[in-house]
Amino acid sequence: MKISTNLSKIGAADIIGNGITAAFWFFIASLMTPSEYGELSYYLGIAGIASFMIMLGTENTITVYVAKKIPIHTALYLISLLLFIPAAIILFIIFNRIDILILALAYTIGNLAVGEIFGNRKYNSYFTHVLIQKSLTFVLGLFFFYQFGVVGLIIALALTYAPYAYRIVKEFKSIKIDFTLLKNRWGFIINNYTIILTYGFWGQIDKLIVMPLLGSSVLGNYSLALQVIMVLTILPSIIFKYLLPQESHGQNPAGARKILIMISGLITVLGFFVVPEIIPIFYPKFDQAIEAVKIMSISFLPSSIVRIYTSKLLSMEKSRFILISQIISVTIMTTSMILLGDMFGLNGIAASYVMSLVIQAGFLFLINRKMYR
Repeated sequence: MKISTNLSKIGAADIIGNGITAAFWFFIASLMTPSEYGELSYYLGIAGIASFMIMLGTENTITVYVAKKIPIHTALYLISLLLFIPAAIILFIIFNRIDILILALAYTIGNLAVGEIFGNRKYNSYFTHVLIQKSLTFVLGLFFFYQFGVVGLIIALALTYAPYAYRIVKEFKSIKIDFTLLKNRWGFIINNYTIILTYGFWGQIDKLIVMPLLGSSVLGNYSLALQVIMVLTILPSIIFKYLLPQESHGQNPAGARKILIMISGLITVLGFFVVPEIIPIFYPKFDQAIEAVKIMSISFLPSSIVRIYTSKLLSMEKSRFILISQIISVTIMTTSMILLGDMFGLNGIAASYVMSLVIQAGFLFLINRKMYR
């Protein structure tokens, strides 16, 4: 009963919150050409990568240590925020845009705060924060977009993370910064940071490759297809957020793992057969996204397998294997996107996305078998 209650809290927050966000982005896409939407996606990708680069205190690291009652998170907060200063200088020199810097900082604050929330298993608080942030995305995003265009939209997205910033400040006031707690834990922290960094590159490098290789129009179609995939992965993401703190507490949520696999199979069917019939109705300009969605739907099952083994290994503080798998995945996706993208265009990019997840899932499966043989 407790499992279903906690899952329902996480699930309600993510389903409603991501539903609001998805509606917002799908509406924004309808107001833009594929080329304009692609350019916006490119700048959001830059902010995302910058955020991952400065976030030494990753969400998963903080979740694990807070769950284990080790008050290390405020020290990690401070280090991460200090790393923003040199990152901001570099980004401004390269892009000469303040809005990207502000959004990168906002992304960082949001992830840091969510780690503490999940570590303390404050699922009601997570529900509240998510709904406030996502609602602000819709309201502020539309207002700033109509008033100031794309730059205003990016700044509005940053402002939606203000409630998380308040939570960070509150933690600084209540939890003493103790750098001595970092001793003997740097291995796990650095490994996990590198995992998140490679994951960030995995999640955003596609935009950096597609833009110069195939242009903003193809990137716009790819970004819409990816947005569809992200919406369909809401339920698997919910279950992962439940798995990690539970396993960190020494529990074995086998039932949740089975649910994750079954849901992945169902959404694969939905993504392959149903969604491609809907896209032309609402987005006739994004015709290239149809086949991309079909191809990328194959990724749901391997993605869920990656989540299952990631949760298990993180709870054991054995992040080295996750790091290796992530590096392999990023390498495969980067090289295959350049090769297949040049040969097959958007379909080649979509196939590379799937390939990277299949290989990563296979690697983690073999590692798990070896550990428990």
